[in-house]
Amino acid sequence: MLARVGIFDSGVGGLTVAAAIHRHHPSLEIRYVADTAFFPYGSRSPEEIVERSIAVVAGLVEAEMSAVVVACNTASSAALERLREEFSIPIVGMEPPLKPAVERSRTGHVAVLATPGTVRGERLARLQERHATDARVWTIPMPDLADLVEAGEVEGARVEQMLREALEAPLADGVDAVALGCTHYGWLRPVLERILPAGMAVVDAADAVARRTTFVLQEAGYALDGSGPPREVLCYATGDAAALERTIGRLRDAGADLPPLSVARPVA
Repeated sequence: MLARVGIFDSGVGGLTVAAAIHRHHPSLEIRYVADTAFFPYGSRSPEEIVERSIAVVAGLVEAEMSAVVVACNTASSAALERLREEFSIPIVGMEPPLKPAVERSRTGHVAVLATPGTVRGERLARLQERHATDARVWTIPMPDLADLVEAGEVEGARVEQMLREALEAPLADGVDAVALGCTHYGWLRPVLERILPAGMAVVDAADAVARRTTFVLQEAGYALDGSGPPREVLCYATGDAAALERTIGRLRDAGADLPPLSVARPVA
């Protein structure tokens, strides 16, 4: 059986994960749902996120996906366990890359940039208990940062000011590794690497999730045919598809490492 992977996020953030999976398996069929009608997840209640996640995954299961990637830290924190109870196919979640950030830190002081929902969630708290008991961890909620990325604004004065203000105190405290706890923030790596001190580690989870997705597909008996031509990632927006296309265009113009993709009409 050839694998087919469904991915969803509240917007374009999860395309960082789609890009990583496409780099590993360019001929893999990937469907991506940007749940823009409910963006941003980070400001919604856990109950709302669970309900919406179930609805989106149900659509991907109906489309006969072999596995689903919840390419959103907030949705993973709120809904991952429930999704695995509801559906029989493999479901891969996200978590802030706190462990690798701690491992790469020389000072033992690390920062996690995340949405308010992820900062409040139990998943991040459990990560700190398991992997950062001897580290000084700054968890920094960024309530408006994903909104800028979702509008295609991944560089410029507003983005730089927001990041500089958020990281000023952690850097003064000796932080030397920054974990990106929202997939949207992966598009901000170039500006972060420009404004942070030389040698600072900036860690996201996209490639690790791509490798995990490969593992669960193979474990479930699916073939990953690497001999075919590269496929486009087929994207759906639950909101305005034209707005999604405009955002993707702005990301491309800014130099974002997007996979080849096309935007279909809305699924809801």
